[in-house]
Amino acid sequence: MNLADDWRPGPRAAALLLLERVEQELPFPGAPRVGITGAPGSGKSTLLDALVRAYRRRGETLGIAAVDPSSQRSGGALLGDRIRVRSGAGDPGVFLRSMASRTRLGGLAESTRAGVLVLAAAFDRVLVETVGVGQSEAEVATLVDTLVLVVGPGAGDELQFMKAGLLELPDLILVNKADLGAPAERTAAELASGLGLSEGAASGAPPPVLLASARDGTGVEALVAAIDAHRAELLASGELLRRRRSGREAWLLDALLRRYGSYGLERLGGREALRRRAAEHAGSSAFGLVAQLSREIEEALRKGPGA
Repeated sequence: MNLADDWRPGPRAAALLLLERVEQELPFPGAPRVGITGAPGSGKSTLLDALVRAYRRRGETLGIAAVDPSSQRSGGALLGDRIRVRSGAGDPGVFLRSMASRTRLGGLAESTRAGVLVLAAAFDRVLVETVGVGQSEAEVATLVDTLVLVVGPGAGDELQFMKAGLLELPDLILVNKADLGAPAERTAAELASGLGLSEGAASGAPPPVLLASARDGTGVEALVAAIDAHRAELLASGELLRRRRSGREAWLLDALLRRYGSYGLERLGGREALRRRAAEHAGSSAFGLVAQLSREIEEALRKGPGA
């Protein structure tokens, strides 16, 4: 994980070799990848702790990537590993890595995809917790197999995300703090009603809305069962493979745009050319393909516009 998050030239070359080998040798579908997202105060970290207990009771080992806000002074993650998942402290079957979001607005650290790949090679299940929630955080949906959106009771602000399109992204919606009773039940009912009336409902079933209390454990097993059912459905329909490929393509595009901008991407032939290259090399490492395409863009930029 340290190597995958090291962007110095020397270590980066070694990291690319490692990531290429892991990506090529890791069998499909591999470890389930579950994303946990939601607004600050919704109880994401407490829910993560409850999920760790539930999965450890089943004997599963867990790799957790927790993306935290960055320190303005050090650039490192502001929140620490130990305060987030107390039940996993000292448990050899649980590994948690806090990753600083740095300048990323999408809720994911620059090296989160690489980190998730490493964790998927070493653990039975990978959990990804993001910084917060917002329209820009759609990036996490391209990284995980199942995305769980956590909201709190009386979440009037969260309901406004329907207008921003955020509720089109999650596969499951969990109203946390069900131990508060009526407020949580009312929020769940409002969400279910709103999803049923949304434009996305016409194109497919809206995501299930669940109630749980991470504090006392109520509803956590039902959430675990819903995550399992969603993965089984993805595998049976072939949707999981499509999601993985779509997420890979989205990451390729994002990585090249961040590095070279739209002008650099045009030197490669534009987005459609990138999609064709991604499809042609579907069985190869995404990290190796980014390195190859980067070299091609840099060569084209050196030759100039008329080359």
